[in-house]
Amino acid sequence: MFDLSKKIFVAGHRGLVGSAVVRALEREGASQLVLKSRQALDLIDAAAVERFFETEKPAYVILAAAKVGGIKANDSFPAEFLRDNLAIQTNVIHSAWKHGVEKLCFLGSSCIYPKLAPQPLREEALLTGALEPTNEWYAIAKIAGIKMCQAYRKQYGFNAISAMPTNLYGPNDNFDLQNSHVLPALIRRFHEAKVHGDKSVTIWGTGSPLREFLHVDDMAQAVVFLMKRYDGYEHVNVGCGEDLSILELARKVASAVGFRGEIFTDPSKPDGTPRKLMDVSRLTSMGWAPNVSLDQGIADTYRWYLQHAETVRAT
Repeated sequence: MFDLSKKIFVAGHRGLVGSAVVRALEREGASQLVLKSRQALDLIDAAAVERFFETEKPAYVILAAAKVGGIKANDSFPAEFLRDNLAIQTNVIHSAWKHGVEKLCFLGSSCIYPKLAPQPLREEALLTGALEPTNEWYAIAKIAGIKMCQAYRKQYGFNAISAMPTNLYGPNDNFDLQNSHVLPALIRRFHEAKVHGDKSVTIWGTGSPLREFLHVDDMAQAVVFLMKRYDGYEHVNVGCGEDLSILELARKVASAVGFRGEIFTDPSKPDGTPRKLMDVSRLTSMGWAPNVSLDQGIADTYRWYLQHAETVRAT
C-alpha cells in the first residue's frame, strides 16, 4: 500500500517530470514530501546520497532526476549522459534499498527501445536490436536503471518498479534551443519568430519522423497510479498511444503560438528514430488513461511559457 502520510523523496523535483510528480502528490494529499535541490544534494556524489538516506529515511522514492536533453545534446556530450545518469541511478537505488525504502519508482525513457523495433513499441522489445545512435548513451544508462531495479528485486526482494514515458512536455520544461526536446524548442522558435515578424521558420530534419507526446501532468498521475497499484518485475510504458509527424506537430505549435508564416524543413539535419509510438496496453489494462489532449497541452504550455518568460530555462 502506498501510504501518502509517509515520507516520499522525489529526486529531481525541480525538473519537468519531478515538479509534475510533486504537484500530483500534493493533490493526492501527500503530507511529507522530501525535496532537495542539486545544491543541497548532489545525486552524483555517492557519499552524499548515503548520508541523505541514513538521515531522512524516506519510505518511498520516485527517481525523476536525470541528465536529459535533445538530439544535439545527446550527440555532443555522450560521456556526461552515460556517466552522470549511471551515477545518479546507482547511488539512489542502492541507498534506497540499503536504508529500507518500501518502494521505489525509476523513470526512464522510450529511447531505451531499438531504433527499428516493431511499432507500437512493446515492453518486450527491450534489448532486441540496435539503439538510435544519436541518444544511445542516455538509452544505455536508462536500460541499466531498469535492470538494476530488476536485479535488486530478484536478489534482495526490493520493491523497485520502472516506468518508461514517451516524449513529455509541459510546465517547467527546458526551452534552451541547444539542449531542449522538440516540442518546447518549437514553442520558443515560433514565439520568437512571431515576435520578430519572421516570414518563415525552418525545422530540423525532414519533418517526417513520427512521435508521441504526453503532457507531463498525465505522466505524473501515471506514476502515482503505479505506486498505488503496480509491484511487478517488468517495466511499464507510459504514453497516450497516438503519434503524429514532426511537421504536423510544428503546424500545431505554430497555430497555438499564432505564427502565420511558412514552415520549411532542413533534411541536412538528423531525423533520429523514424517512429516512436508506445504500446501502452499494459498500463491501460490496469485502468489508467491520459486526460490532456495534445492541442490543449500545447496551448497550456505556451501560456505557461509566456507567464514565466523571465525565469524559464531558455539559455
